[in-house]
Amino acid sequence: MSLFDDIKTGLGQAIEYEKGNLKAKTTILTVEPVESFEPDEIRSIRNSTGLTQIMFAKYMGVSVKTVEAWEAGRNHPEGAACRLLSMTRSDPAFPQKSGIVTAVARQ
Repeated sequence: MSLFDDIKTGLGQAIEYEKGNLKAKTTILTVEPVESFEPDEIRSIRNSTGLTQIMFAKYMGVSVKTVEAWEAGRNHPEGAACRLLSMTRSDPAFPQKSGIVTAVARQ
């Protein structure tokens, strides 16, 4: 099917919808709540990646002091940091798979 045919079909469907002859397709999305993490969970997630606190801080986009505070329980990650921690917990290789962390072979 050509681009023209796709557009023509879409416009035809839009007209039929407006006339009440066609029901619109709907998709219901839900967003999972942001998780919270205990200090030992954060340390465990970091250790599962094989990253030092310095490299983990760079990966997370925060300072080393922030990672230290998270792991000591003096501070807690919020928002996007928690989402990234969740994804990393689910897949410890996520930092590399996402391209955020890259390995360079030394000779």
